[in-house]
Amino acid sequence: MRFGERAELAAAARRRDILIGLGQGGVIAALALTIFFTFFGGSFKRKPAVASARPVAVAKAPAPEPTRAVIDRQLDFGKVRAPLDVTRVAAWAVRDADNGSSAFAIIDKRRAQVYVFSPGGRLLGTSPVLLGYASGDATVAGIGNKSIEEIKPQERTTPAGRFVSAPGRNADGKEVVWVDYDAAVSMHRVINSNPKERRLERLATKTAADNRISWGCINVPVDFFERTVLPNLGQSRAVVYVLPERKPLMAFFPGAAPPQVLAQAGSRRGNNAKP
Repeated sequence: MRFGERAELAAAARRRDILIGLGQGGVIAALALTIFFTFFGGSFKRKPAVASARPVAVAKAPAPEPTRAVIDRQLDFGKVRAPLDVTRVAAWAVRDADNGSSAFAIIDKRRAQVYVFSPGGRLLGTSPVLLGYASGDATVAGIGNKSIEEIKPQERTTPAGRFVSAPGRNADGKEVVWVDYDAAVSMHRVINSNPKERRLERLATKTAADNRISWGCINVPVDFFERTVLPNLGQSRAVVYVLPERKPLMAFFPGAAPPQVLAQAGSRRGNNAKP
């Protein structure tokens, strides 16, 4: 064998040994990887995403609307027989819910009487009252800014109309129901500081002819004020209807007209009158 052939055979043997070694190494590596992933492969799995700690804005549910009390509206005078004009105004106020959810009162100036009603129209009580010395249905302009000494006798009127009253206190700190605050007209306990005026005696008589003595305010017997007026009109806003004594009732309360008058007025406007 020649020297060159021996060298080629030796080189071939070395290549064979290298390939065999590589093959064995690959098998060993593959086996090692298999064993590695068998025991530790679970730790390389992708972990689920963790929710962010940042708070997520959630739409708030709308706040429930406050439930309004259902008022059973039915005019009820009980055993009291009221004059026709008082009945008409009370019926209109209840029928049209003019008083809203508030208690209301009707002042009958011609008969010097007050009627207090629940919001639904049930009569809670009635009592004689003292009224302004002078007859009339209007307030003298600026009278609320005058002192008592400046008010003339003919200016001492109790105004007629519809008033939204409010509880309060007078200059002496006593509880009153303000009927017309700007005109300084209120409903309060009877004032008996001047014996010559005989206010208590005037309230006790059966006639209304002597019940005109105040400066315009509505004087109520103490017991009636504390038992009926204060609990119903003196805790929140209310409605006070003061009936006129000179002008017609319809001049101030057109809704209190007799049914036939309302029907005729409605036919002229297109027959839109309420039943």
